[in-house]
Amino acid sequence: MNKGLGVLLVDDDEANIPRLSHALLPLNLWFETAANGFAALTAIAQNSDAHGFNGIVITDFKMPVMDGMEFLRRALKVDADLPVIMISAYGEIAMAVEAIKTGAYDFIERPFDVVDLLPKVKRALEKRQLILDNRRLRTELANRSGIATKLIGNSPEIQTLRDAIANVGSTEATVLIHGQTGTGKEVVARALHECSPRNKNRFVAINCGALSESLIDSELFGHEAGAFTDAKRQRIGMIEYAKGGTLFLDEIESMPIALQVKLLRMLQERTISRLGSNEELKVDIRLIAATKIDLLDAANRREFREDLYFRLGVAELRIPPLNQRRQDIPLLFTHFVHEFSAQYRREEPEVSRDDIERLMSHSWRGNVRELRNVAERHVLGLGGKISGVLDDVTGKGKPLPDQLDAVEVAFIRSALKNSNGNIQSAADALGIPRRTLNEKMRRHNLERFSFE
Repeated sequence: MNKGLGVLLVDDDEANIPRLSHALLPLNLWFETAANGFAALTAIAQNSDAHGFNGIVITDFKMPVMDGMEFLRRALKVDADLPVIMISAYGEIAMAVEAIKTGAYDFIERPFDVVDLLPKVKRALEKRQLILDNRRLRTELANRSGIATKLIGNSPEIQTLRDAIANVGSTEATVLIHGQTGTGKEVVARALHECSPRNKNRFVAINCGALSESLIDSELFGHEAGAFTDAKRQRIGMIEYAKGGTLFLDEIESMPIALQVKLLRMLQERTISRLGSNEELKVDIRLIAATKIDLLDAANRREFREDLYFRLGVAELRIPPLNQRRQDIPLLFTHFVHEFSAQYRREEPEVSRDDIERLMSHSWRGNVRELRNVAERHVLGLGGKISGVLDDVTGKGKPLPDQLDAVEVAFIRSALKNSNGNIQSAADALGIPRRTLNEKMRRHNLERFSFE
């Protein structure tokens, strides 16, 4: 067991203490003793930190000054989650039942059997450790500020990334973010924007992979009325719309070569022209781009312009995949569970030590986005235990059609979340007609209002 935890033994008969402590020796714990309820409450206070008493209590029923039941009531007022195991004499079952109803964790009969005692104490200690861990995680989350509220974790990798954001964020440098799908590239881009002098102005995000080649030119640079069929009126492009702020281009590797040339010229000259216009407009933006591939390799394959890569990569940030910072998983998961419990107005579900171990050993191919999905499903009670939720998300053990459905649902949910339930925006991001998205939502029982 965890050596940090201990046991407070409360009994007025000094002869009973050595028997109990000897029986618990295999658990390698620290022990504190008290001869009555008042002394026990003092011992609890002395062995507590900001998160509570660092252990459990085993107490006798019959004691002078303050009996076991009164002590139980007072101890639970101090900490309602404190595991208290009551020791009852033979024939005191009615008292033991009353203690359980009052909030005691368990009870044992005297004379006790070590075989019966040890498992109960182990379970109580495991529960206490979980409660204290959760309290510490919540306190840590509550005490975070600045970038740490956006990029959560204590791993060296994430601390290095936060430092780099703080260093680069305050400059006007163009930034290229590298990261696998689901690692949080837009989160990093927003953090850079919030650290910059431009943070009072717009942060405009575009996913280049979600726009067709025919749309992305107009989307970025805008167009004049009559510039092409269906261009009935002037449109301000996203570059112009982001004036004074930050433009974030995700999946920059998906940008057509012809548009890469225009983007390079914009970075060099700081001017643009709308489609159908010869007038040059001055550009006042900071550009942040993100990619999930090696752009230099893509340049060697002539799939990406090398000169644009070097122009984008004035400062480069790399986001570690989740499986390279596993120590952050409990903190991240607690954060997401708290977030979704508040969103859905649900009580936060308990996460056991076994659950944490399963989360820590999972492959996380979908990175933080997948972890967030698991937390949401856990709050909603979908999939049962964490193991079931993980299998649901990954499609493990399911037929191929079901696995494909699971992937489709994940993409649709992500698009709806990013668009705050706006069907047209989600359909555009997914590259499908609005009617098709509505049909898929009906088939998967997805409601728009759930994402508003």
